[in-house]
Amino acid sequence: MKAAVIEAPGKVTVTTVPDPTPGPREVVVDVAACGLCGTDLHILQGEFAPTLPIVPGHEFAGEVVGLGSEVTELALGDRVAVDPSLYCNECRYCRVGRNNLCDRWRAIGVTVAGGAAEYAVAPVANCVRLPDHVDVQDAALIEPLSCAVRGYDVLRSRLGSHVLIYGSGTMGLMMLELAKRTGAASVDVVDVNPQRLATAEKLGSSRTALSADELERPAGWDVVVDATGNAAAIQDGLERVAKAGTFLQFGVSDYATTATISPYRIYNQEITITGSMAVLHSYERAAELFANGVLDPEVFISHRLPLAQYPQALEQFASGQGRKIVVVP
Repeated sequence: MKAAVIEAPGKVTVTTVPDPTPGPREVVVDVAACGLCGTDLHILQGEFAPTLPIVPGHEFAGEVVGLGSEVTELALGDRVAVDPSLYCNECRYCRVGRNNLCDRWRAIGVTVAGGAAEYAVAPVANCVRLPDHVDVQDAALIEPLSCAVRGYDVLRSRLGSHVLIYGSGTMGLMMLELAKRTGAASVDVVDVNPQRLATAEKLGSSRTALSADELERPAGWDVVVDATGNAAAIQDGLERVAKAGTFLQFGVSDYATTATISPYRIYNQEITITGSMAVLHSYERAAELFANGVLDPEVFISHRLPLAQYPQALEQFASGQGRKIVVVP
């Protein structure tokens, strides 16, 4: 089969690899679409994936075309979206329900071959059957949506909060959509890309700006979300949190990224700084929200490219062009 392979830091090709074979409790998925994500860029840089080469792609959906010997929950022809998370279920964090912090955390497309290929293997437990009305190519959006749902689980937002989001790429826009649905009084979005800000306006943001300096809220925002991973945005956002407010680090930064905090201000103003890591008990809920129309795929997916153009798709994504880019095997 054809697959994209990150062979070494900075080197990605599309080549022929062996067809996958499912284990007893696994299925083979004929991949309909696979989304690109900031994590894929980190893997290309030599971060996150413990070993290379690797077939990337942790945001994917498709049709079941192969069944392991012990699989009874799914049938050939079922259309599924795949939760890429793989946990040991034995370490301390798994035992207390914090599986996303698993000491032996693995993921499809990060530590084992993923969905940037014609076919991918997944545990049956990680597959969510899709309703008939959901386009299986669009369902590649469910995984990033599940990360956003996890982010709002961490925030435990109060009704009437004023929210500031840094970044209007796919994840920032998803956080915008969920903020509106969790009772925010206002949702402002900051980005250096005017085209992306136009999408945030289309989706109903309260205000948009190229810099938070352009927005009037002297007391700050109750919730500030960084969806960029950019050091300058993070530093700026930390200064915009209101008293008793919360800063959520949602964007994925490079390992070397740092920011400066004021411990006295955090103490004196009871500011919470927290993070949200990937998926935790949120994938099924995201699939239901998606099936109920929480996102418009035509707004979120800006480019659909053939698998053969995976290297070019990564370059386009890294340059900030478009919103969600998916490859179609």
